[in-house]
Amino acid sequence: MKIALVHEWLVFYAGGERVFESFTNIWKDADVFALVDFLNDEHRKIILKGKHAHTTFIQKLPFAEKKFRSYLPLFPLAIESLNFSKYDVIISSSHAVTKGVRKKPNQLHISYCHSPMRYIWDEAETYFEAAKLNKGLKKIVATKVLNYLRKWDLKTAQRPDYLIANSNYIAEKLKRIYNRNSTVIYPPVDVDKFECVNNKDDYYFVASRLVPYKRIDLIVEAFSQMPDKRLVIAGTGPELNKLKSNFLVNVEFIGYQDEKSLKELMQKAKAFVFTAEEDFGIVVVEAMACGTPVIALNRGGTAETVVDGKTGILFENQNVEDIKNAVRRFESIEDSFNHNEISDYTKKFSRKIFEEKIKQYVDEKSDEFFGKKKTK
Repeated sequence: MKIALVHEWLVFYAGGERVFESFTNIWKDADVFALVDFLNDEHRKIILKGKHAHTTFIQKLPFAEKKFRSYLPLFPLAIESLNFSKYDVIISSSHAVTKGVRKKPNQLHISYCHSPMRYIWDEAETYFEAAKLNKGLKKIVATKVLNYLRKWDLKTAQRPDYLIANSNYIAEKLKRIYNRNSTVIYPPVDVDKFECVNNKDDYYFVASRLVPYKRIDLIVEAFSQMPDKRLVIAGTGPELNKLKSNFLVNVEFIGYQDEKSLKELMQKAKAFVFTAEEDFGIVVVEAMACGTPVIALNRGGTAETVVDGKTGILFENQNVEDIKNAVRRFESIEDSFNHNEISDYTKKFSRKIFEEKIKQYVDEKSDEFFGKKKTK
């Protein structure tokens, strides 16, 4: 069978791209599609095995390499312009529009959903505010675009034959927003690349894009009220200057870190702190693979990956007081955490297991789908 693999955009090497990396590991001869492809040579080798994706007209628009997200209103038109007529199976990796690709009745489309489009659904207000689209004429225009995208998204979410969710949290969202059932297969984490370290240093660690929904501001505020505790934050993003505006001696911003440095920082941290209501949260599992306990929100993907009292501490609300209480609770039972057990626990999220599960799922659905076609 001829297979097409579709991803939203190929620009970074983040969580969605790690899933797509597994797709190209499994289906080596498949053709690859995306809205845009601006991968550097290093990431192209990892994600696409050196291939270039078939892209849309957005690839050639002005400043697309840096500002492709600004063309969001054009994404539906762009994704629908891709031609998949010569393929038997379409496998999409979607957190925005790829689940909306056009297909014929005799084609099988399986979509791995990282999330419904968060900037038009649950987190629309947060994104509006961050982009300064919440006032005046900008708000009027943005609201019209939002309504258009929501209608398109609801309609085209019915196009895939099957949906896979990356967590139970996302499966519930897919049911609530699209009224679609899905199968949960957790995304791949390269846990084998993270060795357990038992000797921890005296600091708490955060690694994240510094964007509004990650709520790093709450962590910074909490630690500002606990000056005896040291916090190290790795990452960059639009919130950086705002977060650094209040100079705090116990909070250190160290910017972007390469993989080697990031791993060492996670390995030596006494605990990893995570406050986002995330779809899954690969970095949380990576931290635990280092034997590092995680202090995380008891909502979203982290509610499914962190075991309270065993691999970390879960807190209930996204607020400063809950974070402070969680840190205090962690310190009260810090000696009871077994770093080796925390690391071993993460093996069930390995890339090998993911690839076995996703291939088995696609094979079963293909046999079922094309078997039915043959009997008609």
